[in-house]
Amino acid sequence: MAAARPARPARPARTAGSAAGQARPATGSAGPAGPGASVLDAHLAALAAALLPYRRAEELLARWGGELAHRLAAGGRLLVAGNGGSAAEAQHLTAELVGKLRDDREPLSALALHAETSALTAIGNDYGYDEVFARQVRAHGRPDDILLLMSTSGASANLVAAAHAGRDAGLRCWAFTGPTPNPLADACHDTLAIASPDSQVVQELHLVSTHVLCEYVDRVLPAALAAAGRAVPAIGAAGRAVPPAAGAAGRTTPAVAGAPPAAGAPDPAVRAGVEVVLDDGTGRQTEAG
Repeated sequence: MAAARPARPARPARTAGSAAGQARPATGSAGPAGPGASVLDAHLAALAAALLPYRRAEELLARWGGELAHRLAAGGRLLVAGNGGSAAEAQHLTAELVGKLRDDREPLSALALHAETSALTAIGNDYGYDEVFARQVRAHGRPDDILLLMSTSGASANLVAAAHAGRDAGLRCWAFTGPTPNPLADACHDTLAIASPDSQVVQELHLVSTHVLCEYVDRVLPAALAAAGRAVPAIGAAGRAVPPAAGAAGRTTPAVAGAPPAAGAPDPAVRAGVEVVLDDGTGRQTEAG
């Protein structure tokens, strides 16, 4: 006769905080949240340290949104590029413009150069990785276009080469970067530089910047279309323009404030956590304080 199996010891009663998945959080190194802070607390503290001064970036993003709306309404387009996580964020921006951020509107022309995989790999194979974006800029860029390049380091050689190619072709060149000085900021007309030592925080505020930029494009777009002599289309549920006879005939769209400032207007300095680097051929630059 088989021996009886010994009884299992009783499990201890589960109390609040002892459930699976509620283990004590790991602690990280000293940072903005102080020594011994949890990984989450340390990350949120680093983000908070950059987030409050980041509010000063709104003036630049409003100006960019107005200029981008007017150029897109006049038939220009946006070219973007990045590497790694910045490539994903740049492609997110084009998705918001070709698709929509929130409200229905007509699609806007925006191309992510890194998403053209066959051209990207062919150029890299034949001309080297530093040329993968610059050659596409020379192929597709026109003087009415804007080139926006994203890099947490601001040191990516292929993006710097793209900026030089864009300026040579007459494009307006902007950059999202981490702290300055960096080569990409030097190569572009305007740069929004997040002055944080943490690349994760830089990327997170680049994403916020993408959404705010799109908000300003959408605000200014009706006025930009009117200024370009184009009718503001009524948009149906499917996101398609509705012919006036079948849709909103006679309906007018009020002008929206936010067009770019007059040429030569001074740009306010943005300090403490966000740097706006202005070149525009003058070499002038504002530094974070």
